[in-house]
Amino acid sequence: MNAPTIEYLQLAPLLTVFGAAILGVLVEAFAPRYLRRAMHIPITLLSLAGAFALVIVQTVKGVPTEPSAMGAVAVDGPTLFIWGTILVLAFVSLLLLNDEDHFVPAAAAVPGSAEEERALIEGNVHTEVYPLALFAIGGMLLFPASNDLLIMFVALEVMSLPLYLLCGLARRRRLLSQESAMKYFLLGAFSSAFFLYGTALLYGFAGSVDLAKIGTALGTVGGQDALLYTGAALLGVGLLFKIGAAPFQSWKPDVYQGAPTPVTALMASGTLVAAFGALLRVFWIALGNLDWDWSGIMWGVAILTMVAGAILAITQTDIKRMLAYSSIAHAGFLLVGVVAITADPKQNALALSAILFYLAVYGITTIGAFAIVTMVRDAGGEAWHLSRWAGLGKRSPKLAGLFAFFLLAFAGIPLTSGFFGKYAVFQAAVSGGALPLVVVGVVSSAIAAFFYVRVIVLMFFSDPAPDGPSVVLPSWGTASVVGFAALATVVLGVFPQPVLDLAQSAAGSLFVH
Repeated sequence: MNAPTIEYLQLAPLLTVFGAAILGVLVEAFAPRYLRRAMHIPITLLSLAGAFALVIVQTVKGVPTEPSAMGAVAVDGPTLFIWGTILVLAFVSLLLLNDEDHFVPAAAAVPGSAEEERALIEGNVHTEVYPLALFAIGGMLLFPASNDLLIMFVALEVMSLPLYLLCGLARRRRLLSQESAMKYFLLGAFSSAFFLYGTALLYGFAGSVDLAKIGTALGTVGGQDALLYTGAALLGVGLLFKIGAAPFQSWKPDVYQGAPTPVTALMASGTLVAAFGALLRVFWIALGNLDWDWSGIMWGVAILTMVAGAILAITQTDIKRMLAYSSIAHAGFLLVGVVAITADPKQNALALSAILFYLAVYGITTIGAFAIVTMVRDAGGEAWHLSRWAGLGKRSPKLAGLFAFFLLAFAGIPLTSGFFGKYAVFQAAVSGGALPLVVVGVVSSAIAAFFYVRVIVLMFFSDPAPDGPSVVLPSWGTASVVGFAALATVVLGVFPQPVLDLAQSAAGSLFVH
């Protein structure tokens, strides 16, 4: 096969998702309203399944050793693993998205107005959520595969802009949903500005936005340290914002709380995986020779993120805000793996494989936890206040048991996938000489275990209120999500080796330059 054909095959998963998103836009433009949802669901799910199959085919054929698309996209071992993870998480998240009860029938209508009431009576559905979600997922795929900073910026915006819209479409707690969308948009715009300004400064330093050329310029360009350090700092702010690392984490609790829960699940899993993939690629390839400069800062960010996420989660009374601060703490644990990157290729492969495994297992457990949240309802919608979960173990022991199991996985209890995720990251950090950071991580994990256990005690050892929430009968999509997440958390907690082997195989080739 000639070179263009090979490149198209390498980019096929990415092109499949973007092609389905464009097809979804055409469905919105030309299909009758009553047919749109019936058309969107197979287009969306089949495109994600097809893209995942193409990732498997590419992996079997052999990992590429050269960037594609004129050097702008790098489909290497880590990229293929990250793509597979994102596609699985996105497919599962979109099964939750399929439940139309989560989305407002008329986004432009004032909450509580006659227009909104009319839209409810007419049974209007915002089918635009499907192409919007596909564009966001396409951005998630392109973001960690970008081999130059301009393509990475485009991917960042393609991933973020649809999420800004999706966050404001919650059927209930409309004003909170709209507030979360506005906060996400404004803070996201600031982070994008930091990223773009950092890109401009690094271009001024290296004369290129190509990551490999920036890395090469570190050893050849002199007298431009101000451009280099300022650009690297601004670029780091933009990337750390996306993963929710402290002190750039303030958007996460508000956005997670106000967004429709299926959208929250997609952001908490897929966006985190994509952002960490991009962070690793930038600091590995472009700024790898600066490790003695940025590693100390990364130590501080990791410690602050772990401690802030664990401590602030204790004070939360909203279940989704608590899970948001839990996500911040887990971002800190993942940063421990980033700190474990050294000049030793074997150590780098160990750290990278640990991060990849952690991202996969954490994403699956997160979606399962948010799926449980969608099923516990008050008269006004989801039972968001923790006090409403009191006695849930007596009302619905199976559901409460599953939620407790996901919380224990977050805490890293043995025989859950979370235990092996943390163990792999901490082991890599110890091998990389970051033992003090691991000690902080273990202490933060113990603090985090407190608020997880607090919820479990509340569910099983408190009396249910007479007017307590009810557990709705799940749709087939929600039931499938909960079952898949629970099964994966159990299997990867008892027999994690196959996925660990996949992560190690992907990390073995490292990132292509």
